[in-house]
Amino acid sequence: MAMEAQDIENLIRAAFPQAKVTITDLAGDGNHFAAEVVDESFRTLNRVQQQRAVYAALKGSMDGPNGALHALALTTKAPA
Repeated sequence: MAMEAQDIENLIRAAFPQAKVTITDLAGDGNHFAAEVVDESFRTLNRVQQQRAVYAALKGSMDGPNGALHALALTTKAPA
C-alpha cells in the first residue's frame, strides 16, 4: 500500500517537530516523492547523518520491495 504525502510528513514531524517540511509527489502517482527537511538539529551533522536521521524517522517505510514508500528524493539542511 502506497503512502500519502501527509503520512510521510507526519512521520518526519514526529522526529523533527520544529522542522520546515515540504513533501512533493514527483510523478503524481503516490509512489515517488521528494522531501525537503530544514531543521536546526542538522547544523552539527554532515549531509549523510542528516539524511540517515530522516530515513530513521520513516520507521522502515522504505524497507525492501514491500515498503509502503517506494522512492523519496531527500534534501536536508539547517536553516540559513
